[in-house]
Amino acid sequence: MRRLSPFLLAFSLVLLPSQLLAAGKSFSGDYSLSFLGIPVAKATFDSSYDGDSYVVNGRVSSAGLAAFFDDTRGTISSRGSFGDGRTQPRSFRADYVSGKVSSLVDIRFAGDRVTNTQVVPPPKKRGKTWIPLGANDLSGVADPIAATVIRAPGLDKVCGRTVRIYDGELRADLRLTEVSRKKMSVGGFTGDTVTCRMGFKPVSGYRTDKKALTFLRDRSRIMVTFAPLGKTGVYAPIYATVSTQIGTITVKARRFEAID
Repeated sequence: MRRLSPFLLAFSLVLLPSQLLAAGKSFSGDYSLSFLGIPVAKATFDSSYDGDSYVVNGRVSSAGLAAFFDDTRGTISSRGSFGDGRTQPRSFRADYVSGKVSSLVDIRFAGDRVTNTQVVPPPKKRGKTWIPLGANDLSGVADPIAATVIRAPGLDKVCGRTVRIYDGELRADLRLTEVSRKKMSVGGFTGDTVTCRMGFKPVSGYRTDKKALTFLRDRSRIMVTFAPLGKTGVYAPIYATVSTQIGTITVKARRFEAID
């Protein structure tokens, strides 16, 4: 199965849900992804949050020098709601083109389970190091966007949880542990924030000899800063860093604004 483009996955893992602002409002924002301080990708998202429901639609593309080596363009959408103390996704879709290769990931949910996954191109034959999905691995999971939408009664309750994420192939657990709190001003927001360290543990749908995943599990530092979104009780990332084998990826908001 073809995993999400690194650009799309990085944006969705640590930033996409930050567009949810206040009940009954829509939002538009611009975001950047840099590698070793060099801009490599950009994104624009239009989102809405109404009561317990959310909708996110985004456009992502490579930028700067990266566009010469990996011309990636794509769209991402996610729909879902909040219930039983967690995010409950209904659908997730990512369409993207890397060079001349077109790819698709479409995930459908019902209740607390994944009911269908469509991936184009189809998966290749698995080797001996492949860990297949288990019988209960697709229960109570969140798509890459829903995984970082957190509803909590306060900053002190944002971290201290484990999120089960599924990206159409990989099932992993993301464990959030509080690191610090401080006031920040980022992209129009000024206020108190909390930074969590995000531990990454692959569960299934991956190769045990995949060095990049082994590094993320054993050595990577994934730091995500969450801020409150108005008075919704929703907290979402406004800044994040991910250390990889070859350098640090940074994702941050450049602009975000509510649209009446």
